[in-house]
Amino acid sequence: MTVHVRSEGLLELIAADAELSLLADGLGFVEGPAWHPDGYLLFTDIAGDAILKWDRAGGARPWRQPSGHANGLALRTDGALIACEHDRSVVLCIRPDGSEEIVASHFDGRELNSPNDVIVARDGAVMFTDPHPAGRTAAWGVERPQELDFNGVYYVPPGREPRLLVRDLAFPNGLCLSPTEDVLYVNDSVNMRVHALDIGSGWSFSEPRTFIVQGEPGHISDDAHIIASDPSVVGIPDGMRCDEKGNLWCTGPRGIWVVSPAGEHLGTVEMPEFAANLAWGGDGGRELFITASTGLYKIDTLARGAISAA
Repeated sequence: MTVHVRSEGLLELIAADAELSLLADGLGFVEGPAWHPDGYLLFTDIAGDAILKWDRAGGARPWRQPSGHANGLALRTDGALIACEHDRSVVLCIRPDGSEEIVASHFDGRELNSPNDVIVARDGAVMFTDPHPAGRTAAWGVERPQELDFNGVYYVPPGREPRLLVRDLAFPNGLCLSPTEDVLYVNDSVNMRVHALDIGSGWSFSEPRTFIVQGEPGHISDDAHIIASDPSVVGIPDGMRCDEKGNLWCTGPRGIWVVSPAGEHLGTVEMPEFAANLAWGGDGGRELFITASTGLYKIDTLARGAISAA
């Protein structure tokens, strides 16, 4: 079964008989999907040190290689790509003309840990998570010691320095904004929690509140999977996106959890592989692209993705 229904509300968002399609396989570990308005998907193969491009005509092929072991991606309204690069521990802007600019590299005079996932608000502000240790290992980046003694979540106004929002999550990973940009969701993979920060005027942020719990605290193993209290359930809160109605679609045990704005788990899009991230795209914005371990997948939804900076 691809769609597991827990609440009838799910059927307004995705058909019970929706089918999952495999678009590309045999990759290293894929992440960071971002739909380009010109009609193609960009996503990363961290282990393969590449940013890949997928479209219906050509399938998946390298777009930028090496990529600095890039992880999360996001697009600005001007077509620039924002990428979390493990090798240099930077958030990088790649402009359409190929020129580059570093958006963030340090905090408080120390090098960032390993920027993981990133989003862009409509006004161009960047928010990203910065856990350890992925980019500071030989397997996922460049082995080197950690300089910061915490794992952070940051906000970067256009042209400014990073501002620390949260520093007490064990492993901050995925993040996304609500459609009205009044809530920032960020998850803690190790503790199997998704948190919410309310956003006020002038981009003021509340303290995190627990939004939904996906399981008991676990551990991240060498292959980046997490095992919760049930060792047969593999999956963590990682990549997240909101649909146009404000529902949160978040990776978790067994696949993609669909959660209402009130925090009710409506159901799960079950995946055959460990799901890492997701993004809407395609004609009408109702095609959900999912990066999962070695494969890129797609499933059609009734809900459209929330309008974003892209």
